[in-house]
Amino acid sequence: LLRYWIQLLQFVTVLHVLNAHGTGVNTASANSGGSGGNSAGGNTPLMSTRIVQTRCGKLQGLVLPMENQRHLKPVEVFLGIPYATPPVGSNRFSPTRAPSPWDGVRIADTLGPVCPQRLPDISNETAALERMPKGRVEYLKRLLPYLKNQSEDCLYLNIYTPVQ
Repeated sequence: LLRYWIQLLQFVTVLHVLNAHGTGVNTASANSGGSGGNSAGGNTPLMSTRIVQTRCGKLQGLVLPMENQRHLKPVEVFLGIPYATPPVGSNRFSPTRAPSPWDGVRIADTLGPVCPQRLPDISNETAALERMPKGRVEYLKRLLPYLKNQSEDCLYLNIYTPVQ
């Protein structure tokens, strides 16, 4: 359980770095055919020049420089990579299968949707503080923007790797 929370914290920290530096990485949509959505200023991610071959097809990710982070080297980011068939329709209560292969190069610059979850209502902060500690409310406020795009089609990986 501790390992899960550490991984979640690391993922949220990377997302925070992505958004805090005006990266323009599209974190709101599940579409994976985008162009990178670069914005001006900050640590703008660049399209990686490396094409990675997987069993399902080719991937091209982003290179995220960490210029304002002294001890961090650039990372290559592959977002929204399907690892199974979507569990929707007739697949809803069936075991997962390998995802369908794709043609060409899949641009992996967009986070996939998160699995549906019922979140506590913190719109009224005073009422929320009666039900949970202040630290939990603050944590949920930071986390909620990443949980807006929910779908049962949520079997996607986000991979962060040192630049090669």
